[in-house]
Amino acid sequence: MRRFLPGGLGGGRGVALIALAVVALWLLTGFYRVDAGSQGVELLFGRWNGTTRGPGLHYWFPSPIGSVDTPNVESVRTTSIGFRGGGGGGGGDTRAAARRDVPQESLMLTSDQNIADLDFTVQWKISDAGMYLFNIRDPEQTVKLVAESAMREVVGRTNLEPLITAGRQLVADQTEGKMQEVLDDYGAGISVQGVVMEAAEAPAPVIDAFNEVQRARQDRERVQNEADAYANRVVPTARGEAAKIVEEANAYKEAITKKAEGEAARFIEVYEAYRTAEEVTRRRMFLETMTQVLGNANKIVIDPAAQGTSGVVPYLPLNELNRPRTTGGQGGQ
Repeated sequence: MRRFLPGGLGGGRGVALIALAVVALWLLTGFYRVDAGSQGVELLFGRWNGTTRGPGLHYWFPSPIGSVDTPNVESVRTTSIGFRGGGGGGGGDTRAAARRDVPQESLMLTSDQNIADLDFTVQWKISDAGMYLFNIRDPEQTVKLVAESAMREVVGRTNLEPLITAGRQLVADQTEGKMQEVLDDYGAGISVQGVVMEAAEAPAPVIDAFNEVQRARQDRERVQNEADAYANRVVPTARGEAAKIVEEANAYKEAITKKAEGEAARFIEVYEAYRTAEEVTRRRMFLETMTQVLGNANKIVIDPAAQGTSGVVPYLPLNELNRPRTTGGQGGQ
């Protein structure tokens, strides 16, 4: 080394300084930076030693003693089950973005012994970088297999009709919960962000017949709703009419009852008066009866005393005299 370096090394001190400089430079390579949204996984001789969660500048043993991986834990990854493609081909190539069905993954058996064709995607991200890198061998494949298994379990407890209609979101939520439970048992360090049902329908060979059944059910529901609306409109009206008739009948009953009670009370009073004064009561009853009888009869009064009087007609038309006078053409004369 003295021959290669001009002027020599200056003795043992120069060699020591160079060695210290090399060691210092090597130690400086142990500094590493963790970006926002990432975690630092520290390895010591290839073995996971710990995880640095906070962003910023950190230090760890330099290579080859130590090494650091800094995977992004905030980016959301997507795994498709039941189909491939459909993610956009770029460059205007629509064929690259074409959707290709994978029956081996999408066909599932429901609880009512029907077959459903399901396409769905799983959105997930890393929750613990160390567990993600070292506890499972192939994270992408693990997520895919766990998602398919969880979906088949949930679909196996669900009937076909709610699965492809109003119950799709419930199935997706149950699948998400089941996936998270299994991944936590694996210690995968993965957090499931959501399960999105891309398509849920009957298999292609029977889709026409199934759609016909669905249309028939919709027609049945429509007719039933119309009948319910008609019943809700007519029944209250009929009940109101019935209540009105019942009230009128009760009012008539009360009126007749009160009138009968009044007649009975009046009869008793007359009877008591008759027992007290028979002659007077008999005469009063006679006069009242004659008043009622003659009140509506045509009456003509003839005065026998006027028959011998010259020029006097013994005739008095009381009914004609009691008629109201009509106004004539002379201004009511």
